[in-house]
Amino acid sequence: MESNAGREIADALGVLLKRSTRAGLYRTLTVGMGEAVDELTYPVLSGLDRTGPRSAADLAREVGLDRSGVTRRATRLETAGLVRREPDPADRRATLLALTDEGERAVEILRQRLSDHITTSLASWPADEASAFACQLRRFVTEGPFA
Repeated sequence: MESNAGREIADALGVLLKRSTRAGLYRTLTVGMGEAVDELTYPVLSGLDRTGPRSAADLAREVGLDRSGVTRRATRLETAGLVRREPDPADRRATLLALTDEGERAVEILRQRLSDHITTSLASWPADEASAFACQLRRFVTEGPFA
């Protein structure tokens, strides 16, 4: 690997991980999903989909928000019928946030929109390059510095 590759990857990740980059993508993906689903609540839905039921504090660590931010967003999603609160079986005083069936359907739509968005953005790439990129990105995520 060229010595410059690490720097190029770091620079590209810097752009991908910027809050404004993520917010713009989430805005695009959530258009028409209803008032409760937007760039602010997307990370809560996505996080619950990845992790399953979680306390607000645990989910906050997962999605990079503070507990109160997760709680506010979860309340909006709960009002819309996408998230529910359930007792924590490990602690009777605590509650967990969980996706409802409607919330799971919303996440399926969002995941499909994300997949379609990525596919469209790669349409000008030769198919073998797009496939190789997908393979190498998966490997980077599973074996690289974030593993």
